[in-house]
Amino acid sequence: MTDPAPTLTARQPRAIHSALTVLEAVAELGAGTTAREVSVALGLPRATTYRLLNLLVQDEYLVRTPDLAGFALGAKVIQLAAFAAPARLPSAARDVVAELRADIRGGIHIARFDNGRVFIVDADPDFPLRDPLRLTREPERTAIGRLLLAASQASGPVVDAAAADLEQWGATRQMGELIRGYGCIAVPIRGAGGMPAGAVGYSGPSDRVADPGVLVRRLQSAAEQLGPLLS
Repeated sequence: MTDPAPTLTARQPRAIHSALTVLEAVAELGAGTTAREVSVALGLPRATTYRLLNLLVQDEYLVRTPDLAGFALGAKVIQLAAFAAPARLPSAARDVVAELRADIRGGIHIARFDNGRVFIVDADPDFPLRDPLRLTREPERTAIGRLLLAASQASGPVVDAAAADLEQWGATRQMGELIRGYGCIAVPIRGAGGMPAGAVGYSGPSDRVADPGVLVRRLQSAAEQLGPLLS
């Protein structure tokens, strides 16, 4: 028997609204904002303000400044912002991607890697991703995620297979694990230090993924052009 879904009490919506208001106040007042400043700006009791600030810090929506006197936006807010409004490709990079999509029948997706996570910065509108959040939740299930895991020197059978693909093909692969008859490929977009800073991903029929030599070379050519444009 599964546990019942959590329910909201009468007071909880108001508490959630208050917490979001505090979060907005810190964003508006800027990094280093003190609890007193938030309390005055919102007209909240000092004790309530401290409690909400500490809860937001605990859940990583806020962080304390190094001197412990103030607060700033935390990692979760930054991650949510990246999902909601990912950085756009510069025009020169969009030209490279448009040419690649014209050459290749299949989905072409551009990703960047940031703090151990995958962010899609340009998804193919003609071949949309079925579940973009899976790239973050389950990176081992996709070629782009496997490329990130291999670059981060993670361990495990999936990463070992990805490393072997990189050595043989210069790309990571996934075949038929999410949709029968379809798979994906990812080649690295390298940053200034030579490490993968993102990926050019392809999704299409599994037979093209099984023997990807010619396809990988075309993706690599695009990735080499994109590297300087995205760094």
